Amino acid sequence: MSLVKLLRKQNRKYLFTTPSHGQKFFIFNKFRQFYKYDISETEAHDPQSALCEAQKHAAEIYKTKHTYFLTNGSTSGIIASVLACTNKGDKVLIWRNAHPSHENAVKLAGCVPVYYEIPIIKEWGIPAKTTPDLIDTEGIKAVIVTSPTYEGIVSNINELKKVCEKNGAYLIIDEAHGALYPFSDKLPQSAVNIADFTIQSLHKTAGGLNPTALLHVNCELDAEKALSMINTTSPSYPLLASIEANINYLNSKRGRKKLNKLIKEIENLKKNVNNIDFGGDDITKILIKKYGMTGYELSEKLFNDCSIEDEKTNEISTMLLCGIGTSEKKLDHLKKGGRLTQ
Repeated sequence: MSLVKLLRKQNRKYLFTTPSHGQKFFIFNKFRQFYKYDISETEAHDPQSALCEAQKHAAEIYKTKHTYFLTNGSTSGIIASVLACTNKGDKVLIWRNAHPSHENAVKLAGCVPVYYEIPIIKEWGIPAKTTPDLIDTEGIKAVIVTSPTYEGIVSNINELKKVCEKNGAYLIIDEAHGALYPFSDKLPQSAVNIADFTIQSLHKTAGGLNPTALLHVNCELDAEKALSMINTTSPSYPLLASIEANINYLNSKRGRKKLNKLIKEIENLKKNVNNIDFGGDDITKILIKKYGMTGYELSEKLFNDCSIEDEKTNEISTMLLCGIGTSEKKLDHLKKGGRLTQ
């Protein structure tokens, strides 16, 4: 099957996966005519000036020194952060089982990776949060922490920042899965106003197109110069414009109302499904397990019997990812599916 035919084929599964728009929730409807908006850097359009203003406005929304739009995913933000705050030969502390972009960023910068371990939460089979006792910043130039984890476990960024400040280390937070956090006080605290660098993926939970993301900077280092080293000189302005529309929507009354409605609907689901155990720090990551079933068996049953596909599964639990595009209909179907696992 060709790629074009594959994309046109209707999928009849209920996907609790990325991207969170689920192919049905459009923040910017006109992007169905994507090609009409695909412009280049001409004087007639002058998109560079518009992009600069859009990023300044985004920084005002997030209350950061700088916020940069990324069209190559959080990976580019991780790499740029490391390039901006290190010199060749510096040591960078990273979690051994982190996303490959962490180690790749360190290597691309000519730095030395130093690894730290995170214990497993045995009752769920998932990594725990990063705590101050797990990171030794002596002789370290930068620390990269994943928070939230894939399964929605959130670290205390304020405590980690204090540990880094003792030895002058920069704190980089991979908040790829926490792009909704700044827009609801019912969600965990975001790192955007605490860490030196915070990277968020809009496409994972915030309704953005693949692979849109953000780099937030709260120090005086030149992250823009670092980004210019790895970004294309022919950017996709339709994608960049979608980022602007995405942020403005999340920050609007309409966007915040939809997000809080999503949270209430998930709270209702958890109250009404009693035969499943729920875990995690982030309600939009529905982390579940069932007594008498492995995570893989639960995942298979949901897929085969209920047409529900999860985002991530281990031996003990499975996680269904929700985002701004997760509909009430989809959650109602999940509620029925949860009851079918009895």
